[in-house]
Amino acid sequence: MKKALSSSSLDSYDLAILRILQKDCTVPQRLIGEQVNLSAPSVQRRIKRMENDGVIAAQVAQIDPASVGLPLTIVVEVELKTDTGTQIGDIKRQFLDAPEIQQCYYVTGEVDIVLIIVVGDMAEYEELTQRLFFGNEIVVKFRTFVTMDRTKANLILNI
Repeated sequence: MKKALSSSSLDSYDLAILRILQKDCTVPQRLIGEQVNLSAPSVQRRIKRMENDGVIAAQVAQIDPASVGLPLTIVVEVELKTDTGTQIGDIKRQFLDAPEIQQCYYVTGEVDIVLIIVVGDMAEYEELTQRLFFGNEIVVKFRTFVTMDRTKANLILNI
């Protein structure tokens, strides 16, 4: 895993470029340069550096799940029996390998892991719970919250 730069090593030009890219990563570098007062080659070098340093993790299209047959977003809290490093690592890998899981957070508090899951229907979610939670010796319990509305879902950071 690449180590991300600290925010202090990003200058105002880098932050301006990032603000543009996170809203639309298809903006041509020439136009970015015009907006931030840099040449296109300078913008290109900065973007490449930020990609290499892990600041820019990916350039992707954000897709509306419902438009591709995945209308159901579910938030799941998972409580684990143990918190040994090996077992936590094992379950994190299982969650990483499950394409239905869009986000996975190892958290403090009453639960250990919070998942954001996107599926086509409850039958698909039930199959996922059978595969990941039931019969998994370190899962004590899980609690499901079915969302009623996708009010906001983006990855735009306030930088």
